[in-house]
Order: sequence, then structure tokens, then C-alpha cells
Amino acid sequence: MTLLINNQTFTLHKQGVIFWSEKNILLISDVHLGKVAHFRKHGMAIPNDAIFENFTRLNLVVDFFQPETIIFLGDLFHSKMNKEWELFSNWIKEIRQEVILVEGNHDIIKKHNYENLNIKVCPELLIDDFLLTHHPKEREGFFNFCGHIHPGIKLKGIGRQYLNLSCFFQKPNQMILPAFGEFTGNFYLVPTENDLVYGISSEGVFEVVLN
Repeated sequence: MTLLINNQTFTLHKQGVIFWSEKNILLISDVHLGKVAHFRKHGMAIPNDAIFENFTRLNLVVDFFQPETIIFLGDLFHSKMNKEWELFSNWIKEIRQEVILVEGNHDIIKKHNYENLNIKVCPELLIDDFLLTHHPKEREGFFNFCGHIHPGIKLKGIGRQYLNLSCFFQKPNQMILPAFGEFTGNFYLVPTENDLVYGISSEGVFEVVLN
């Protein structure tokens, strides 16, 4: 799904990323690399192959959009370094894109580790009249792209049927991206009349009609 925001073109993809056409930038939030390895270390029965799923999906969206720059909107790595850091390091060395990390609350790995991979780390990023952060922020004169919330929507159907989906959640001056990472979970938001919700299914992205 393609949206026009402040005269700029943004494509919402079913993998939970946004491509900014005019700037050739790919926005991704809340990957939480290392979370699967963290869970497995603490005895949770998660298949080892799940560790590679995030990288498979990252390759998919990078190959599809071919951006010049990838901006991670925080919580790129879930916690401390574990064996997934080596996988991430190898992935970074294989791609040609500039990579920027806007720091999130889970990004506790020392900056020099990212800088050694030529990844720029910053608390926020201003590009024209757009403010890129991890936590949702409101700032006069700017449209905010952010993450952190892991937005989801609960849809109710006929016969007491319910469907829970990840979503892009848009307020008048803000777009909250869904969590990209596997096993991250959702926080289900209740939209108001000024909000727009774009649900994510295996078929694509669709606007949710709010009653």
C-alpha cells in the first residue's frame, strides 16, 4: 500500500517495513535480534531455525526495494550480545546499504560495536519535516515515524470471530511501525476517529475500516 505524507511517497509492505521512495530509504523497527537465542538459552522450546528467520526476511525486503539506506527505528538487538551478533555482523558485511540505528530502549550494546560495522547510531533523526525516533514523539512541524509499541489490531467478525493482526498505526502526525522481529508480540491499540489503521496479512497491507 502506498501513502502520500507531506508530499512524500511511502510504501507499506506486508513484512512490516516502510519504503520512502524519494529518499530511497527503508524503515524497519523492533527487529529484536538475539531474542530467539535468549529464549532458547532460558529453556524455551523454540526451533533453532527460527534464529535465521529474521535474516531471511531482512534479505527479502532489501532485495525487493533495493534501498540506498536502511534505518532501524530502535530495538535492533534485544539485549546483550549472543551468537546472533555474529550472524548480524556477517549480514551487515554482505549488504551494500548505509545502515543507521536510531536507539531504542533495548539497544544496550555499546556503540563502538555498531560503529566497527560502519553503522551510525543516533538518538533520533531529522530528515526534512520528518522526525524518526524509537519511542513515539510529538514535535510541532514534524511527522513522526517510530516503533516501540508493537501495534496490533483486533478485528471482530460475524459469529464472535476474532482476528488479531499486526498493523501500521497512523495518527494525524505520526506513523507507528509494527515490530519486524519474530516472537515480539503485539500491543493491541484501540483507534479513535482521527486514527488510520493498516492491517497486515499474508496477502498484503490493507486499510481497516473503523466503525
